[in-house]
Amino acid sequence: MRFRLRILTGFLLVLILSNFSCKNHAVNIDISGEVISPRTYIIPRAYQPIEIDGREDDPSWKKAPFTEDFTDIEVEKIPNQKTRLKMLWDEQFLYIYAHLEEKHIWASLKERDTIIFYNNDFEVFVSPSNSNHNYGEIEINALNTVWDLLLDRPYNTKGNPIFNWNIQNLKSAVHIEGTLNNAEDIDEYWSVEIAIPMGALIELKRSPKGKPKIGEQWRINFSRVQWNHDLIDNRYYRKKENGKHLRENNWVWSPQGVINMHLPEHWGYIEFAESTNINEPFIHKTDPEIEQITYAVFRKIAYGDYKFLRDNPPGKITPIQLSGLDDRKLRINLLNSYTGFDLEVFDQLNGAVYTIDERGYLNRP
Repeated sequence: MRFRLRILTGFLLVLILSNFSCKNHAVNIDISGEVISPRTYIIPRAYQPIEIDGREDDPSWKKAPFTEDFTDIEVEKIPNQKTRLKMLWDEQFLYIYAHLEEKHIWASLKERDTIIFYNNDFEVFVSPSNSNHNYGEIEINALNTVWDLLLDRPYNTKGNPIFNWNIQNLKSAVHIEGTLNNAEDIDEYWSVEIAIPMGALIELKRSPKGKPKIGEQWRINFSRVQWNHDLIDNRYYRKKENGKHLRENNWVWSPQGVINMHLPEHWGYIEFAESTNINEPFIHKTDPEIEQITYAVFRKIAYGDYKFLRDNPPGKITPIQLSGLDDRKLRINLLNSYTGFDLEVFDQLNGAVYTIDERGYLNRP
């Protein structure tokens, strides 16, 4: 309703300012390559207690299938070491078990809430409301050192990380097949087991808040930061060339398309279920393609090649045409306001309306 009122007000302003003679010309925006297909996972319920010890030997884990192997974040190269994970849930916790093949297991950071990705690490990103607002991030290294933080929205939209968001009753453990920080041998893998309290995740949800129900869908993704290393006095360090650290490798469950984990709209989908049938299709509760399109156009205007459109006068309505998506019957309008802008995407096939504002806050039907 807020968007439609702003559209109407803006339309009247444009008519007045132009003496009823100025026509708004459409802007063509190419979002080729911006629409991706996130991975999906149906999470079975755990009906027996799970001991968080870094292993998957609890009986409940046998009913949870492994995900696909992690891929490069941009899908441009194949990781040289395998990573995969599985998930379970109950009313108290979301459980994650990750298995990371590793020939050289090392870690140095021991203090909680330090910047853990300066070591090789495993990372969890979760949005319980299928939103890019109010999402949690957890990072863990091979010493089981944790960094947990909350973001009100992504950095590209001036998001603010909240570093004092410490998850009460978070449980985590690491198991190592090999020897930690020993450069004289070849290791096999390290594994991470995490139990994230549902209470902390429910705090991130839009209203109505509540524990997940069967069939409920969230957004989630996982990243493995992997550094090339140097050995100095038989100790591991991030590799440098010409005095600068080489860029890390980013291996993820659901590809992001760019080197940026802080695009929640590209994360994978999970669904809470009683059990999992690997042949069971994942049926989306919302239209993932239109959501992707809406976010892609938003990024172009908010901080991309078309950010000049943000400088249009308040009340101006700009029709948007898309390149590369001829099969979707969409009508898209940008409305500039005194506080920023609103984008409306109208699906002419089913009448659904998606709106997103200058903060990247998406409203869906």
